[in-house]
Amino acid sequence: MNIERLKEIREDKDLLQKDIAKILNITQVQYSRYETGVRVIPIYHLVKLALFYNTSIDYLLGLTDERKPYPKSILSKK
Repeated sequence: MNIERLKEIREDKDLLQKDIAKILNITQVQYSRYETGVRVIPIYHLVKLALFYNTSIDYLLGLTDERKPYPKSILSKK
């Protein structure tokens, strides 16, 4: 799966692959493989990226064009 939005949102923030790789505590090569779809990105990295970019995982995966994140769940407030 090629996750085109990962590259788009990273470039919108003027960040390099190595910057995001550092946030995820992985190598730039590994992150590059996520962007190109060579490797499947783990859910915990998707969550971290969605929080970092203040968006939803659905947006990162291209399932919605709505960039703003979903409202917080009442379950996360406990």
